[in-house]
Amino acid sequence: MAVKIQNVGVIGAGQMGNGIAHVCALAGFSVMLNDVSPDRIKAGMATINGNMTRQVSKKTISEDDRAKALGRIKAAEKYDALSACDIVIETATEKEEVKRKIFGDVCASLKPEAILASNTSSISITRLASSTDRPERFIGIHFMNPVPLMELVELIRGIATDDATFEASKIFVAKLGKTIAVSEDFPAFIVNRVLLPMINEAIYTLYEGVGNVEAIDTAMRLGAHHPMGPLELADFIGLDTCLSVMQVLHEGLADSKYRPCPLLVKYVEAGWLGRKTQRGFYDYRGAKPVPTR
Repeated sequence: MAVKIQNVGVIGAGQMGNGIAHVCALAGFSVMLNDVSPDRIKAGMATINGNMTRQVSKKTISEDDRAKALGRIKAAEKYDALSACDIVIETATEKEEVKRKIFGDVCASLKPEAILASNTSSISITRLASSTDRPERFIGIHFMNPVPLMELVELIRGIATDDATFEASKIFVAKLGKTIAVSEDFPAFIVNRVLLPMINEAIYTLYEGVGNVEAIDTAMRLGAHHPMGPLELADFIGLDTCLSVMQVLHEGLADSKYRPCPLLVKYVEAGWLGRKTQRGFYDYRGAKPVPTR
């Protein structure tokens, strides 16, 4: 019997977490938003409010929709506050040990029938499920960034995920107005398995001096009709995230074609992670982005 999802918990109020809370609240779900500190939850709420205000000004939602949706989101400072949730979605940093610790700690606060989901973009769902007390009620629900704008959600079953969990998750994602792509539990799933090696190859193209940042991005924007060049996109995703996905692919599939470009490693070591640190393949500190190579 598929669990009926009405109350949603979101662990992590950063870019992905606040986006997931945003779409869940607009779709009529009650949301409990958790993070490591009250300040981070407040910052997440402020972002949601700002993004919904922008939707009102673009007339995609009404002021009444915004007010009602914001009223459905509550702060959950401790895991105990997630006890009534039917599903809890983890959106922590893309590091397996961080995610495993969260799952190990949160299970004690959840009701037995609650579904646990990870928004991981690359890590094995089967392995993450093994760190919980409910592998059959564990699933990968990978939202794309930015969540309110992107139409796709990848659904990934682990080896133990049961049919009821899969069906309940499909119904839940459909209620958010998203389209589902079902992926097998292989490293990086579908989108990142195709996208990240392309970005990594663009970085190799830069590293080997085939073209500079501007030439590579212009070539792919105008020559392949990509809305953003691959290096600009890497900055948007976060170079640390790009590197961790490439490492998961390289380790998980043991194929040299997934070797992270040494230049990507160097940028991450420098702390130049893209937009979030103001510098990556572009420098964002001025009026307009300037290529750094």
